[in-house]
Amino acid sequence: MAKRDYYEVLGISKGANADEIKKAYRTKAKELHPDRNADNPNAESQFKEVNEAYDCLKDGDKKAAYDRYGHAAFEGGMGGGRPGGGFSGGQGDFASAFSDVFDDLFGDFMGGRGGGGGRQRAARGADLRYNLSVTLEEAYNGLQKTINVPTSIKCGSCDGSGAEGGAEPAMCPTCSGLGKVRAQQGFFTVERTCPTCSGVGQIIKNPCKGCGGQGRVHKDRALSVNIPKGVETGTRIRLSGEGEAGMRGGPSGDLYIFIDVRKHEIFEREGVNLFCRVPVSMTAAALGGDIEVPTIDGGRSKVKIPAGSQSGRQMRLRSKGMPALRGGGEGDMFIELAVETPVNLTSRQKELLREFEDLSEENNPESTSFFKSVKGFWDSMKG
Repeated sequence: MAKRDYYEVLGISKGANADEIKKAYRTKAKELHPDRNADNPNAESQFKEVNEAYDCLKDGDKKAAYDRYGHAAFEGGMGGGRPGGGFSGGQGDFASAFSDVFDDLFGDFMGGRGGGGGRQRAARGADLRYNLSVTLEEAYNGLQKTINVPTSIKCGSCDGSGAEGGAEPAMCPTCSGLGKVRAQQGFFTVERTCPTCSGVGQIIKNPCKGCGGQGRVHKDRALSVNIPKGVETGTRIRLSGEGEAGMRGGPSGDLYIFIDVRKHEIFEREGVNLFCRVPVSMTAAALGGDIEVPTIDGGRSKVKIPAGSQSGRQMRLRSKGMPALRGGGEGDMFIELAVETPVNLTSRQKELLREFEDLSEENNPESTSFFKSVKGFWDSMKG
């Protein structure tokens, strides 16, 4: 059976460029992979055919020869751009061809192509999280705070190298410094992390006694942290390079400080605005007057209560709220009145209130209107 045209196999035109060829190959390889086509007995041969086509067309010299002579370019000693050699057609040298294909298809996920791209000579340290609780006053004013962070720091004995006396690590003999090894499993070439060096690409023959070859030691570290004005619960502050030290001299991770603003006894916060519930006596609400309320900056503000104020009435004090985190002014403070009913009345107080009740028929418009509506409802139900 004659071989199909390589461009036809990949479903592309003869003028396709390198990116188009690679994209078409990836699509076909995923579509025809034997693991995804268990019910298709021809999947393996079709997959090999796709790989053979791609192995030819991805190579500039092979592609030029194929474009000129077709399949004959690799038969009868024509060479196809390689001195003294033919193209095996994907059978005898398939493992080698697939190794290159594996890099093209999965290289991005395995740490890059060629030149030991998966090598990790010095692993980056882990990022750390620190939960910091502050008061509302501290969130309003901002503060400089010293925190103790349990972390790993560079070993002073080996200067982070992990080797005794700061000696240079040696290349791993198992993976030749790549940090990964390949194994042939029948049809597939499988790539795994090197078991000898755990992917680092190097081994330490004489580990440092201070850190056991890791290049870092555990220690609590004191850090001075600047908490800006306006932080709120959930605010995250990143301190670059203040996380865990890297393995064997690798870069440090970052430290993330998560802020939790504790509840306040007087104020409630919603974004940049503050709310303060202020109880007032029934008499003060009825007659009106001035009251003093606290503000988050520790000051006092005088608020005028209009006569006849009801529970729930709000009054705004502009710019007495929280500062915006990244500038932009301050929020407002809202005073909410809570009219308090007197308790533990004396006989005389009760007597005066009954007398007041008899004289206040026209002073309660809301209750008068409500009960009038209720009476109308009952009358309608009787009808």
